[in-house]
Amino acid sequence: GDSETGAEDGEDVPQIDAYELLEAVEILSKLPKDFYEKIEAKKWQERKEALEAVEILVKNPKLENGDYGDLVKELKKVVGKDSNVMLVALAAKCLAGLATGLRKKFGTYSGHVVPTILEKFKEKKPQVVQALQEAIDAIFLTTTLQNISEDVLAVMDNKNPAIKQQASLFLARSFRHCIPSTLPKSLLKPLCAALVKQINDSAPEVRDAAFEALGTAQKVVGERAVNPFLADVDKLKLDRIKECCDKVELAYGKKGGGASTVEKKESKVASTSGKVPASSGASGDKDTKEPAKSSGPSKKASTVKQASGPPRKAKGSTSGGAGVKGKKVTDTKEVFEQELSPEACEEKAASVLPATCLQQLDSGNWKERLASIEEFQKAVEVMEKHDVPCQALVRMLAKKPGWKETNFQVMQMKLHIVSLIAQRGNFSRTSALIVLDGLVDKIGDVKCGSNAKEALTAVAEACMLPWTAEQVVSLAFAQKNPKNQSETLNWLSNAIKEFGFAGLNVKAFISNVKTALAATNPAVRTSAITLLGVMYLYMGAPLRMFFEDEKPALLSQINAEFEKMQGQTPPAPTRGSSKHGSSGSGGDDEEEAEEQDEEVGSVLDLLPRTDINEKITSDLLSKIGDKNWKIRKEGLDELTAIINEAKFIQPNIGELSSSLKARLGDSNKILVLQTLNILQQMSTAVGPNIKQHVRSLGIPIIAILGDSKNNVRAVALAVLNSWVEQTGMKEWLEGEDFSEELKKENPFLRQELLGWLAEKLPTLRSVPSDLILCVPHLYACLEDRNGDVRKKAQDALPTFLMHLGIEKMVKATGKLKPASKDQVMALLEKAKANVPAKPAPAAKTSSKPSGGTAAPAKSMSAAAPMEDSVSSSMESKMDPKKAKTGGAATKTKGMPGKKVPSKPNLKDEDDRSGPIFTILPNGKEQRMKEEKALKVLKWNFTTPRDEYIEQLKVQMSSCIAKWLQDEMFHADFQHHNKALAVMIENLESEKEGVISCLDLILKWVTLRFFDTNTSVLMKVLEYLKLLFTMLGQAEFRMNENEASSFIPYLVLKVGEPKDVIRKDVRIILNKMCLVYPASKMFTFIMEGTKSKNSKQRAECLEELGCLIESNGMNVCQPTPSKALKEIAVHIGDRDTTVRNAALNTIVAVYNVHGDQVFKLIGNLSEKDMSMLEERIKRVAKRPATAPAKQVEEKPQRLPNTNANASMLHKGPAEDMSSRLNQTRTLGHSDTSHTVPREFQLDLDEIENDSGTVRCEMPALVQHKLDDIFEPVLIPEPKIRAISPHFDDMHSTTASTINFVISQVASGDINASIQALAQIDEVLRQEDKAEAMSGHIDQFLIATFMQLRLVYYTHMADEKLEKDEIVRLYSCIIGNMISLFQIENLAREASTGVLKDLMHGLITLMLDSRVEDLEEGQQVIRSVNLLVVKVLEKSDQTNILSALLVLLQDSLVATASSPKFSELVMKCLWRMVRLLPESLNSINLDRILLDIHNFMKVFPKDKMKQHKNELPMRTLKTILHTLCKLKGPKIMDHLSMIENKNESELETHLLRVMKHSMDQTGSKTEKDTEKGASRIDEKVSKAKVSDILAEIFKKIGSKENTKEGLAELYEYKKKYSDADIEPFLKNSSQFFQSYVERGLRLIEMEREGKGVKISPSTVDVTTTNTSAPTPNSGEEVGPSVYLERLKILRQRCGLDNAKDERPSLTTLLSKPAAPTVASSTDMLHSKLSQLRESREQSQHLELDSNQMHLSGISTTSTMSSTAANIDDLKKRLERIKSSRK
Repeated sequence: GDSETGAEDGEDVPQIDAYELLEAVEILSKLPKDFYEKIEAKKWQERKEALEAVEILVKNPKLENGDYGDLVKELKKVVGKDSNVMLVALAAKCLAGLATGLRKKFGTYSGHVVPTILEKFKEKKPQVVQALQEAIDAIFLTTTLQNISEDVLAVMDNKNPAIKQQASLFLARSFRHCIPSTLPKSLLKPLCAALVKQINDSAPEVRDAAFEALGTAQKVVGERAVNPFLADVDKLKLDRIKECCDKVELAYGKKGGGASTVEKKESKVASTSGKVPASSGASGDKDTKEPAKSSGPSKKASTVKQASGPPRKAKGSTSGGAGVKGKKVTDTKEVFEQELSPEACEEKAASVLPATCLQQLDSGNWKERLASIEEFQKAVEVMEKHDVPCQALVRMLAKKPGWKETNFQVMQMKLHIVSLIAQRGNFSRTSALIVLDGLVDKIGDVKCGSNAKEALTAVAEACMLPWTAEQVVSLAFAQKNPKNQSETLNWLSNAIKEFGFAGLNVKAFISNVKTALAATNPAVRTSAITLLGVMYLYMGAPLRMFFEDEKPALLSQINAEFEKMQGQTPPAPTRGSSKHGSSGSGGDDEEEAEEQDEEVGSVLDLLPRTDINEKITSDLLSKIGDKNWKIRKEGLDELTAIINEAKFIQPNIGELSSSLKARLGDSNKILVLQTLNILQQMSTAVGPNIKQHVRSLGIPIIAILGDSKNNVRAVALAVLNSWVEQTGMKEWLEGEDFSEELKKENPFLRQELLGWLAEKLPTLRSVPSDLILCVPHLYACLEDRNGDVRKKAQDALPTFLMHLGIEKMVKATGKLKPASKDQVMALLEKAKANVPAKPAPAAKTSSKPSGGTAAPAKSMSAAAPMEDSVSSSMESKMDPKKAKTGGAATKTKGMPGKKVPSKPNLKDEDDRSGPIFTILPNGKEQRMKEEKALKVLKWNFTTPRDEYIEQLKVQMSSCIAKWLQDEMFHADFQHHNKALAVMIENLESEKEGVISCLDLILKWVTLRFFDTNTSVLMKVLEYLKLLFTMLGQAEFRMNENEASSFIPYLVLKVGEPKDVIRKDVRIILNKMCLVYPASKMFTFIMEGTKSKNSKQRAECLEELGCLIESNGMNVCQPTPSKALKEIAVHIGDRDTTVRNAALNTIVAVYNVHGDQVFKLIGNLSEKDMSMLEERIKRVAKRPATAPAKQVEEKPQRLPNTNANASMLHKGPAEDMSSRLNQTRTLGHSDTSHTVPREFQLDLDEIENDSGTVRCEMPALVQHKLDDIFEPVLIPEPKIRAISPHFDDMHSTTASTINFVISQVASGDINASIQALAQIDEVLRQEDKAEAMSGHIDQFLIATFMQLRLVYYTHMADEKLEKDEIVRLYSCIIGNMISLFQIENLAREASTGVLKDLMHGLITLMLDSRVEDLEEGQQVIRSVNLLVVKVLEKSDQTNILSALLVLLQDSLVATASSPKFSELVMKCLWRMVRLLPESLNSINLDRILLDIHNFMKVFPKDKMKQHKNELPMRTLKTILHTLCKLKGPKIMDHLSMIENKNESELETHLLRVMKHSMDQTGSKTEKDTEKGASRIDEKVSKAKVSDILAEIFKKIGSKENTKEGLAELYEYKKKYSDADIEPFLKNSSQFFQSYVERGLRLIEMEREGKGVKISPSTVDVTTTNTSAPTPNSGEEVGPSVYLERLKILRQRCGLDNAKDERPSLTTLLSKPAAPTVASSTDMLHSKLSQLRESREQSQHLELDSNQMHLSGISTTSTMSSTAANIDDLKKRLERIKSSRK
């Protein structure tokens, strides 16, 4: 309060506040280190020590701002809960000291502390009470009464009298610091209601306190403002209040006194003029005779600081004058006079009128009366203003026959004289009361009616319209003459337009209008409805609320009238004092804006509101809080019914707010949505007073914006907006609550909240200073991992700049890290260019023509320069309230145009000869730039508001002919039809012009879509069809701006009830595909499927089907999978047509892509899936015959020939999967698509789940997810049925495992733990563990998804017990350790999965939040152990490759911490130590490829810039070790690198080889598993290639094939590591297979085994690595047999590990292709070739089914049962014995 009054003290020299000069002291760092421990200590002495330390610190008079949240929380806890009253008092003193030292900065904590202090007033000890009083008083000065009123009201009906007494006394003390403007009616009303209750309390101390508070309030705002709230108080109590009022001394002594004296004068004057009704709108300073002198001490006069401009009235300084702010005091001076006796009147009249005139006034001869009245008129016309004895003259006119005059000429003259007297004299209300009855009596007269209306208008101008209108209407309805009643209402309608609406007593009119609406005479009813229409112009929607109980027929008439007025703006007042006010008033903007707010507020205050407190019983509250959700729902249903029944309710809802708050956090989303709907209901039911509940209920609504479900967020946003409409933004931005919400690291919450701020902030003229608290969080959002959050933060940045200014924003970057600061500064610079302009004060030009001229607004808008109109349209957008009054009227102003004289008409005709479109160079581009830069409004609305129409007019004025524009924006629809006819006519002749103005034409067309007239709509659609045909022929391409401002509105029309319109819209959509890409159209139409209109949904779905049919799947946006999932949702729609449309669309996709559809759709409910299957069975068999309707509706779609080819090109992984699917569908065209649910459903859900939970991380497994899941999606039930060998039991085991694994990634911690326990049980039992084979990747994916879920969601969730999280971590880690102890299972993990697993584990090790947990250290130790196991037991190639890729990613990602890279490197160092043992099992080609890729991304020079040189040293260590172990042969392992020059790998290896050749030569020989002689290696390369060329020549010729193969076999035996790759590389796949097969057969024959080998052994390893067969007599080492065993294991699916060199097929396929897909692919190709081979046909036939299965099912096939393993062991034994 004090800052405001300080500013308004104009006459004194501004006092300097000593506080401002003091140096602020920083005390937080000086708190004792053990303060927070001591304050919680059990011994009261220790707690006392802690508090005393604080007390000393807070004695500093000015404290440095900082985060006092924790300190305040502790002090609050002591005040509220400490049993030692001495400490309570001490804590209260500390709080008082903090509040005094921080002043306004303490305001953010006040809301948390005040309720606790008020509750503590139950203490009886005087010293405690005194300390609490001092604390709450100090806190009050840091905030506003508005902010803490809710807390005070909450304790006003407490059972404890001491609390009630102290609350009232606190209010009394607080009121002393208030001024009328800080104690508005909206705040006073609930407080007075509570105090009035207390003056009837049984406890005398409570009554006394309440009297004191009411007396103080009366002293501050005056008797008149308080009296309405004391209506039910008896006289004795009123006197007591008056007595208290007189005793009170206000804090601002002089000003308080001044205000009160003015109030006393007002009340005296009001009481003396007995005839003047109390509801008079005149304020006290008008009543006093001296214009400005009397208000000397009052604030009005004191504000006259500026020499220029009239005196500015302080807010709320007048209590009664609602509509007279901001006018000159002299202008509004009211004239009051005593009622004179008839004699005195005659005497006064005789002094100014001729004697004959007076004598003949009551003559019996009408001619004499006429003559005398003419003399009377002449006399009045020559009188000076101060000489006119108004009362005397009108009494003379009323003398017999007075108003009963029978001669109409005399009567007309009399009425004219009344208006002259009123205009020329100081006409008082006393005089007015004499004539009004007569005027109303004549208003319905045919001959005299117009004169009577003129006279009434003159009286209204003299005595103010509000007063006059009230008198006139009550007089009219006291009569029974319906003509008078209807004409009175007509006069009032017109008068409101002329005088404006300010100050009118709406309530009185409404009761009279209701009487009129019930009248039997139709003219009276019509006039009443017209008057309502005019009132609606000023009051808007709230007016309708008064008439909701009327009969439906009448209500429809009222609604029709309101709709006519919709979009019109009230005309500028041309009469009365309001027209003077605007001339030259420079500083009234804010008052006027507020005045408008108040008007709407006051209208809402008039609504009768029900107190629903009695209906909110404890039973209802306990229902709402019940454990059973059904009962909770019942409670909410009852509450909805209560609010519905009451319609308008009072804001005091007791404990309901806490119950509703609890339901906002309900686990059942249906109840959350229901609660949100109730809150939306409440916002309209409570109205502006809902602001009391912003803290308790509003902020929790914001929290729901963080919900993962889209629909819940959308509802929450709608509720939030409806609350803000009632409360304004200020309430929300004050305090810390809002910034605390933004602080939460929830991507949904952040993006919704920032988007909302970006929309709302530009509409505000000022914001609370607390907005600065949001800035650090805004900066954090600018660097958020989530792209959407970053984008929204960038959008919001200019709006923050607009309010806070660049200096504050730059200052706030001081706390950022240097890297972040640079980034934020760059964004700030960029945002500076886009800062929106602050909305100007309430657009005055719109409501009041400057200079007080009475010119109609039409001429104004025509004359205004273009920029002004644009800016005014901007302003009216900024403030929805201004939109009602702002902007020149559009439709109403069109009316005078009809009466234009004929000459200009001819001129118009001449003008029509030129072109209708003017081509402006770069006009369209300029408009786009302006829209992008937010200089004009973005074309985006639910219904077009005035400002949009104005803006479009302005934009069109420069490029469309004036006459055509008049037609286009005419109020009458027939003119729109004319405009369209002209545009159709000129379409071909003015192609260029049409294209240059296309954006404007389409925007105008969207306006027509909102018209209700069908003929216009039909004409518009006809024009659009021709337009898009023309654009298509001209090969024009629409830009984004044109599309986004048109297509969404066109899509709305697809839902029209009339078939013919829907059909036309579909044709237009089809034609649009010629000028706008179908894929972008798809997005807009997809939006249309979210409509509430079922016809629109159905048509949009049909249209999507057509788009997919015509353009293939690449039209689906953002991805085919997402699009189809969205479409599939509608299969469950409640509307049949929508369901059918969705099914048809998916069938259309099925016709193009077959079973692929099921993979893309993902999980559907049983019911939906069965509907889809049924539909596909019925319809999909005839893909050629599309329904005739569709054919006819898409005449000009261009089918995309490339549809199939371009289906899913996302990357090699998906290519593979689609190839597999194609192979499958080719092989089995009728295969069933019903993959067991367990394989599909939950995994998709997990995938989606992780999408919603995690933020983006550097290159995670996204690009390989499909591939990893591929094995799960492939099995085909039909084949299973055919295969005689397949074990059915196994399939159920597998599906059970799949199901359990899917539960591992569940969002529910308990479900996840249970699933992990089941898997752990399987892993711990040796005989069962084998069942997990083939599911390892899937299990690991689920596990690291759960890790991610814990990291991003559970750890951030404060409600979750941390013990739960530790339990989950323990289960996960325990499971993994079990898994990685089983070597053959551990080796199944693929590279991509291992990479993500390691990422998850390392992130967990670095999570500081885990360290803070009780058992956190234990968790981290376990993770360490697990990481070691993973490194040792995984497939060494895969883990080494994964670590290399992870290291590369961590260095590329800026967000990654150096600690992360360091841990990855430590893992790599450990791997280096393991290399000597694991070298033989590593596929070196792949590892070298990864190192090559690393060096490509980080060449030498780039690594030098990197601060850390460890990564490069790590890489060199790996290479050095490999060279050391492998020797020169390392150079043979670069085969997978396509271009070796891309990195320095080759040169580095050569360099290392050069150094270490001598030392390592012999060592390598021993280490290499192949003990082939070194001499063989030295055969000269030239000779080798010649020999091999000769051999391959033989193999190629038909005659010598066998001989060639035998030679090749001998050669390979001799030179075991000879490289035949170059010779095979260029040959066909079939030839390669043939060679391999031939060599295998020869090997078998030579070893005397025939060909009895299982066909599944066809999966050959490369010739290089097949174990060499030594010459007879040589000793063979065990490594050879190990190698053999390994090959056999691999064939049986026991081991995924790759050998030293990859197989031929792997080498020939893309190097990046993941192993899963490529190995399956290889099996397919092998299978097809083997079938062709006749030599082995019999053997193959035996087992082909099983073979096919192993190809299709998971990589490590499930068919490897225990029996197979035994069989293999026996074979191995046979091999060994035969070799010995």
